Amino acid sequence: MSRRDGAEPGLPAVDLRTRALDLTELMDDPDCDPRALARTFRRFALVNALVSGWRAVWRTHVVPALPVNGRGRVLDLGCGGGDLARAIARWAASDGFDVEVVGVDPDARAIQAANRRAPHGVTFRQRSSGDLVAAGERFDVVVSNHVLHHLGDQERSGFLADSEALASGRSLHSDIRRSPEAYRAYALASPLVAAGTFVRVDGLRSIRRSFTLAELRDTLPDGWRAERAAPHRVLAIHDA
Repeated sequence: MSRRDGAEPGLPAVDLRTRALDLTELMDDPDCDPRALARTFRRFALVNALVSGWRAVWRTHVVPALPVNGRGRVLDLGCGGGDLARAIARWAASDGFDVEVVGVDPDARAIQAANRRAPHGVTFRQRSSGDLVAAGERFDVVVSNHVLHHLGDQERSGFLADSEALASGRSLHSDIRRSPEAYRAYALASPLVAAGTFVRVDGLRSIRRSFTLAELRDTLPDGWRAERAAPHRVLAIHDA
């Protein structure tokens, strides 16, 4: 079966058979328009709420890894604008957990955007995973959203090793599962929310850089497993 997308009118023909590692996202450019970047962080919060599937992942993968006393620490690596960290704090409170959530990102622009909304129980820091390991930090659950596809092989290896070192319970990294269906759906829907942002371009590039389930399984180190999640998601999981 062909994995070229573009049969729909107005969609560019792209080859989705392999990861498009030559692509970079506009928001990763240190010289990108700061106003468009700020709007992009806010708009991706809406996009993630609609398509990331994290509410279900919270119930099925995060809650079972929290301490039985209901108190815990959750780390969001590469937190971007902080929408996942805030959502986890909100779900935890709703479900009766007393959870401290820490979001870290090495990009000062992301932390600035995240700190515009830092509710009680959530803190954001400009740090890398390596910084936290060096400081001896520990968390019950370590998560990330849309980080793995950004990383080269060496960076990903270090990121996963740091995640293992930081998590006393579970590491859980969610990303897009590359497919023609995911590309087509995003290409058709994203113009509704993309005005004045990098949401459409960067979202499509993210899909093209992302893993299939088989690719992720092949690239994960020993002790990690890959799972398929809906919609169009893949999870990398490690239990301590």
